[in-house]
Amino acid sequence: MDRCIVLVDAGYLLGAAASLLAGEPSRSRITVDHAALIQGLRERAESDTQQPLLRIYWFDGAPDRVPQPEHRRLRVMPRVTVRLGALTRSDGRWAQKGVDAAMHAELTELARNRACSDVVLVTGDGDLLPGMMAAKEHGVAVHLWAVQAADGDYNQSEDLVAEADERRVLDRAWITKAVRAKEYNGVCAPQPVPRPEIAAILSAPLPDSALAAAAERPAPQPPHPAAGTGQDGTEERLPAAKGVPTPKDLAALRGPGVQPAQHPASATLRWSSDKGWVDRPTAEPPEAASMPTLAQLTTAEQRWADREEDITTVGGDPYEVGQVFARRWVERLGDQTHLQKLSGMYPRIPHRVDGELLRYAARFGLLAHKDDQIDERDRYAIRGGFWKEISVRTGVEHAPVGD
Repeated sequence: MDRCIVLVDAGYLLGAAASLLAGEPSRSRITVDHAALIQGLRERAESDTQQPLLRIYWFDGAPDRVPQPEHRRLRVMPRVTVRLGALTRSDGRWAQKGVDAAMHAELTELARNRACSDVVLVTGDGDLLPGMMAAKEHGVAVHLWAVQAADGDYNQSEDLVAEADERRVLDRAWITKAVRAKEYNGVCAPQPVPRPEIAAILSAPLPDSALAAAAERPAPQPPHPAAGTGQDGTEERLPAAKGVPTPKDLAALRGPGVQPAQHPASATLRWSSDKGWVDRPTAEPPEAASMPTLAQLTTAEQRWADREEDITTVGGDPYEVGQVFARRWVERLGDQTHLQKLSGMYPRIPHRVDGELLRYAARFGLLAHKDDQIDERDRYAIRGGFWKEISVRTGVEHAPVGD
C-alpha cells in the first residue's frame, strides 16, 4: 500500500540530540517540543518517501512501563502510537528493556501485512538488522535516519547503514526546531556571589551561652611535633580549630551545666534572602500553616481540565511548570489576603504549598533519570517561575531567587 510509516527509537533520537546540543546524552539536559517534533518527522517523512503518512510509532522506555507525562501528551496526538518498554536501573544507570524487540516485531508485522510501501527508521541499534532485512524481503523500502553526531562520526550501527535503502541525517538545524538545550540563566539559578552580610555574621561575637559552654570544655592541646605520625607510619590529621560553632556545637549547649531556660520556645533562625539577613521563627507562622493548597482549592471538574491542559499544552519546562501551578493557585484563591501574605514571605514558599509544587513538577518527568530527586537547578527554575507569576498577579516585583 502506498503509504509511509515512521518508527522512532526515542532513546536514540533524544539521547543523540542531547549529545549534539548539550554535550552529554542525558535527556534531562534538553527541552523537547513534542508537537513540533512530531510535525517535523511527518513532513520530512512525506517529503523523503513521496508517500502520505499512515502513522508514527514512538518507542520509549518507562519505569514499570507506566506512561510518563511526555508519553501521555504524545499518545493523544493524531497519527501517533506510543509503545513502551521497561526502564530499569543497572550499575547505577537507567537502561531500556524490550524497546528493540517491540520495534522489531512492529516492523516485521507491518511489512508482512503490506501496511505500507516505505518505512522510516529513526534508530541506531544494530539489533534491528534482522527486522530491516525481513521488511525488505516483503518489498518495503527502508529509510534510515540518523541524528547528526556530536563528534562528526557515525552514531549508528554500520550494518544498519549498509543494509538501508536510503539514509538521511537530521542535522543540528533540523533538531533545534523542536529541541533545545536547557539554559540556566541568572533569573533561575544565578551563580553565588560574595555576601558582606555573611562576613558580618561570622565575625560577630558568640552568644554568652555559647561562650560559657566553650569555657567548660577543656582547651585543645597544641599538637606535638611528633603527633602527626601514627604507630604504623601513616599520617594522622588533627582536627582544625573551629571559629564558628557547628550545629553539633550548638546542640552541646543543652548538655550539663546549661539550663533549658536559655533556649526559649520562640527561638529564631537567621536565614539569608535577597532582602538581607532576616530573623524568622523556626516554625512557620500561623498564616503560612493555614495557607490553602491547590488541591484544596480544586474541584473534580477543574482537576480533569488541569490534567487535560498538562497533557496537551504544558511543555514541561521547569520555569513554565512553576508559573502554571501559581496561576491556578491564584485564580482559585477565594480570600486574596492569602496572596498578599504569601508575597510578603518571599522567597520562602510555605512548606505545604512548596511540597505540592514539587510533586506537581514531578509529573512532567523532572524526576526521570535522577535517582528520584529533582535537580537543584530545576528546583530554582520551578520556584523562580512560581514567584514570577505571583509578581505578575500582585504587581510586586520580586528579586530573582538565588539562595
